[in-house]
This record gives sequence, C-alpha cells and structure tokens, in this order.
Amino acid sequence: MIRKNVLLSIFAALVFSIVAFAADISGTWAASFDTIVGVQNYSYTFKVDGNKLTGHMKSQYSDTDIQEGTINGDDISFVENMTFEGMPLRIVYKGKVSGDEIKLTRNVADIATEEAVAKRAK
Repeated sequence: MIRKNVLLSIFAALVFSIVAFAADISGTWAASFDTIVGVQNYSYTFKVDGNKLTGHMKSQYSDTDIQEGTINGDDISFVENMTFEGMPLRIVYKGKVSGDEIKLTRNVADIATEEAVAKRAK
C-alpha cells in the first residue's frame, strides 16, 4: 500500500511538472496564411490556464473564440469553428512554440493543410 502511494505521488509530481513547464504564450500573436482564397492575416489572443488554452482569433473571414485548446510543454492545439459563405468550417490547428514564434499547421475541413509562423506582438 505504501509503495502504491509513493508511485502515485511520483506520478502526480511528474504531471504537475509538465504543466509547470508549459510555454507561456499568453498575449497577442499575428500570423499570415497563404490559402486558396488568398492571404489571410490572423490575430490571436491566447490565455493559458495550466494546460488549457483559450482566447480569441480574428481575421478578415473570422472573428471567434478558440475552441478545444490545449498546451503541453511547447506543443499547442486548438480549433477554429467558422462560417464561410454560409457553410460551417472546422479548422484544426497544431503548433510548436519556440520563444516568440509558433510554427502553426492547420487542417481546413480535411481539404487543405496550411502553414504559417505566428509572432508575438510587441
């Protein structure tokens, strides 16, 4: 029984240390995606609470809250649910944080994959 408690304590410490080392991306970021409908300029406002990522994003086609956001170490993911020309469109983002840059890849409704580098606004 003591051994089980020790193992659980070690596991809990590891989980908390992973959350503690999550990249601090809170704040405003900007990125430009070259898409089939032209260049789309995005502004992201990220908020981090543990490994939960929330916030807001805005472009010429979208103005919506971040959905399903997570951050684990320097890996992030989130979803943009938007409407384009009257049709719902789900865009899934994955990224890798490195200092004041995030290398983003997004999957647009399983139709297109697009990449961009987001930079922290100063």
